[in-house]
Amino acid sequence: MRNKRLAVYCGSRSGNEQKFENAIIQLSNEMSKRQIDLVYGGGNVGLMGAIAKNVLKNNNQVFAIMPEFLQKIEGFEEKAQHTEIVENMSIRKQRMIDLSDYSLAMPGGPGTLEEITEVYSWHILDQIDNPCAFYNLDGYYQPMADMYDNMVSRGFLTMENRQKLFFSDSFEDIFDFFTTYNKV
Repeated sequence: MRNKRLAVYCGSRSGNEQKFENAIIQLSNEMSKRQIDLVYGGGNVGLMGAIAKNVLKNNNQVFAIMPEFLQKIEGFEEKAQHTEIVENMSIRKQRMIDLSDYSLAMPGGPGTLEEITEVYSWHILDQIDNPCAFYNLDGYYQPMADMYDNMVSRGFLTMENRQKLFFSDSFEDIFDFFTTYNKV
């Protein structure tokens, strides 16, 4: 039986606070402890590069999916055990979903938000089974959590579907959410 796999969506930059990279190291250690492999966007810069390097250091498997055009911008993690160079972002997003069991947004920018939002949207439309979570380090994603709650209160999202998306600053709680998740 294969290890479970976590798709991690995060910044191709490191941010301007050391706590973001510290969280990536903590996540990779937690993944190692739980024997969970990494699926990610393939870059070797920013938080993306840090997660891959730390997962590799912990002897877990890394699945790197990189659109050809991004190689010149973000580099490519050559040491990943499983690599795919794909034609475009749409194919990368689909491959990351196909290869993973869970999806997690770490701190990042617009691309991170776009990718995890698509995964969540597909999930609530019953197109995929990946439960989704946001690592809410120091309230980084609190405005997103508030927005989803606002969608519920304004009638654009059901409470049932809102409960399929988890926000926490605890990796233990996030992994508990993933492992006990029952799609309603």
